[in-house]
Amino acid sequence: MRYISTRGQAPALTFEETMLTGLARDGGLYVPETLPRMTPAEIAALAGLSYEEVAFRVMRPFLGDSFTDAEFGECITRAYAGFGHAARAPLKQLQDNHFLLELFHGPTLAFKDFAMQLIGQLFQTALARSGERVTIVGATSGDTGSAAMEAFRGLSNVDVFILYPHGRVSDVQRRQMTTVAEANAHALAIDGTFDDAQARLKDMFNDFTFRDEVRLAGVNSINFARVLAQVVYYFTAAVALGAPHRKVSFTVPTGNFGDIFAGYLAKRMGLPIERLVVATNHNDILHRALSSGDYVTHGVTPSISPSMDIQVSSNFERVLFDAYGRDGVAVAQLMDELRRGGFHISQGALETLRADFASGRASEAQTSAMIARARAEMGELLCPHSAVGVHVAQDFLGTTPMVTLATAHPAKFPDAVEAATGLRPALPPRMADLFERPERMTRVPDDLTQIETLIREALAK
Repeated sequence: MRYISTRGQAPALTFEETMLTGLARDGGLYVPETLPRMTPAEIAALAGLSYEEVAFRVMRPFLGDSFTDAEFGECITRAYAGFGHAARAPLKQLQDNHFLLELFHGPTLAFKDFAMQLIGQLFQTALARSGERVTIVGATSGDTGSAAMEAFRGLSNVDVFILYPHGRVSDVQRRQMTTVAEANAHALAIDGTFDDAQARLKDMFNDFTFRDEVRLAGVNSINFARVLAQVVYYFTAAVALGAPHRKVSFTVPTGNFGDIFAGYLAKRMGLPIERLVVATNHNDILHRALSSGDYVTHGVTPSISPSMDIQVSSNFERVLFDAYGRDGVAVAQLMDELRRGGFHISQGALETLRADFASGRASEAQTSAMIARARAEMGELLCPHSAVGVHVAQDFLGTTPMVTLATAHPAKFPDAVEAATGLRPALPPRMADLFERPERMTRVPDDLTQIETLIREALAK
């Protein structure tokens, strides 16, 4: 199994090389050269298996000879041992033919744990084998950072630095990053938006002197291993609802397009997905792009669903690569236009995208109203991001089962939930002292040179 860049100018890599590299040296994102497919019989055989067993069968073809079966199986077992639900990703019924996929039972109460916990184990296995050490730098709109720090804290072969937008994450999200005590974990509060943090992350990868000096690696969803781990719960949910013998649809609240791109991969692997619905908040560039063909940035407006406050959706580049016939030159041109404010998707590529994706948006008022409605009518307390998904899904309900992804625990966003329902969701007992733990963070300007200097100095200590 080999991986190629969406911009066509970087060398093909193995899975392990792709995982440890993150962003390609030509600025592109790695994707599989060819995509393995599962037969209906292989999909049907997943019924009744544990989440760990499904993960092994779905992901194993992507790994090539980077890990042995025994190594990979052990990594999966360790990754999901700390989840708070035996099913790992349980389904709940909300309405007729409408189900909620709970993805918040991991250590940091968000869907990012499914990928990050596994990547942490894979990194540690690979680095222990080689004796090498890497510096992980990530950008987060809230959940990726806490999941990364939880997964990599205390590991002997890794230093981890997470950039998050100062004042633009929830108190719980911030404290999950700033209260990590291990010396190899660093929370950096950047003066800017998530898009600024993500831009500086990409700048660091494109500064090859710095990249090679600190042995830079990435765990944002620019890292294909992140997306791959998220493919698994599409299979477990669909099989639970009758796949491959019936089709299933999914609605995904998303800002960076990684979670729904995982669903797209699952569909291309043979899972009978009828519709993939992109759900956005008022920072709705993905909805606007799929509706009009214009991918134009308008700036980020803060919301009660801050993990979706994004205008530059990195993983959209991966699906554009397919929509443009895997033409790396065309994708590189689009990304160059994006740096100047945006681009127009060609009619052929737009029709290709619309064959797989639909979209919708939820305003702040609609999000709050759905939180209240879900509590009153469905008996479910939703976080604001999950509420965006459930709101948008209402327009796509029909005879095909619809699964909306619940991406975070409501206790990560207690102010928004309390404002909508009058109920303040409590953190699980294992996190009850979160607001009593001392915080440790560094405020940084939106300046590449100063961020790189800070990282160098921290590594030298």
